Amino acid sequence: MVKRVTVSDEAKVVIAQLKADFGELLFHQSGGCCDGSQPMCFPINEFKLGANDVCLGEIEGCKFWMNQDQFELWKFTQLHIHLTKGRGASFSIEIPLGVRFITQSRLFTATELQNLEPLIYVDE
Repeated sequence: MVKRVTVSDEAKVVIAQLKADFGELLFHQSGGCCDGSQPMCFPINEFKLGANDVCLGEIEGCKFWMNQDQFELWKFTQLHIHLTKGRGASFSIEIPLGVRFITQSRLFTATELQNLEPLIYVDE
């Protein structure tokens, strides 16, 4: 199965540090507004998922969520979660470390589209 979301080695290190500090985490791909369009990381019980959120998969044991409407625009792309230096304007918990997660994307090939991991919905 082809993963809908992947993660860089640099981001894996920060995720491990955040898990050690905060416990279980989740990611939610921001759709814009005040946080831009960056992936945001939260302790699992500090972010309320909406009825229209869909889980694209997991990175480092953390579920990665996105709003269904936004997913309809991104469904043909694989997301790669990477890290960049700089604080960024976000509520994501990595910001005090002087880094932030960023999403890089690429289009799936026709073959990959036929072999994607299934989505998970909030009420499943």
